[in-house]
Amino acid sequence: MTLSISEKVGCLIIGSGPAGYTAAIYASRANLHPVLYQGIQPGGQLTITTEVENYPGYPEGIQGPEMMEHFENQAKRMGADIRYGLATAVDFSSHPLKVQIDEEKWIEANAVIISTGASAKWLGLPSEQRLNGFGVSACAVCDGFFFKGKEVVIVGAGDTAAEEALYLSKLCTVVHMVVRKNQMRASKVMQDRVLKTDNIKMYWNSVTDEILGENKVEAVRLKNSQSGELTTIPVSAFFVAIGHEPNSLIFKDYIDMDETGYIKTIPGTSKTNIEGVFAAGDVQDKTYRQAVTAAGSGCMAALDAERFLGEKGLH
Repeated sequence: MTLSISEKVGCLIIGSGPAGYTAAIYASRANLHPVLYQGIQPGGQLTITTEVENYPGYPEGIQGPEMMEHFENQAKRMGADIRYGLATAVDFSSHPLKVQIDEEKWIEANAVIISTGASAKWLGLPSEQRLNGFGVSACAVCDGFFFKGKEVVIVGAGDTAAEEALYLSKLCTVVHMVVRKNQMRASKVMQDRVLKTDNIKMYWNSVTDEILGENKVEAVRLKNSQSGELTTIPVSAFFVAIGHEPNSLIFKDYIDMDETGYIKTIPGTSKTNIEGVFAAGDVQDKTYRQAVTAAGSGCMAALDAERFLGEKGLH
């Protein structure tokens, strides 16, 4: 099949969180004239975060959406061509690389940086979405500090949930941990740590029936899946730790991934198994998932792309 190419670019960046914007800043400064498509959620997960206090350079903290505006404006000032649009398909079978935008036009690129991020998995409760950013969070490391000395709930049973419960236990008076079954999925060592922590209270065979509160989280109502009994716990925050889903589906026919869809990169680089394709940020990082680490990997991807294009005589 011959694709109808609408445009040819040197460096194409897909996605616009800290990784994508940082890649755009570095690629622009290297005269790669990058084109960045912002994707379905311009600014990424930080646009649904309220206060960000752990990013260096903001001593008073900053709102997530405002921070992403700063990133975008800096990339634009450097000369990046930033556009609305969603990558909907790719053809990485040969060079130049080809990416489809909005199911309509195909772009040819000499280098592609994938920074499409990951999306937190949610329970699907209307109250969860309504109070997102007002006590509901999918990142204890990002938001736990705001609930120091308070009682909180965390939902989840894997290693991430266990790690986040332990993190919260050092800040909060009581961590109520809700587990759907009668045991956790986490590794034995993590389970032992959780169960030995005095201020983590376990709720087995339980699900969240409702998050209560008008403008902020005030309580959570749990339902025991065996007895049907409802329990209401007054809390200040509700953390969801049931996993993240990398936004990598359109690349699966070409790019090596782990069993959960995170893109594999050559250790110490942003390089994927396809020459000229680089990955940065949460789409390839299931360990740290912080704005500052995403930005760092965006820098790596731009530098790797610059070297690749230079070696190929395309820059």
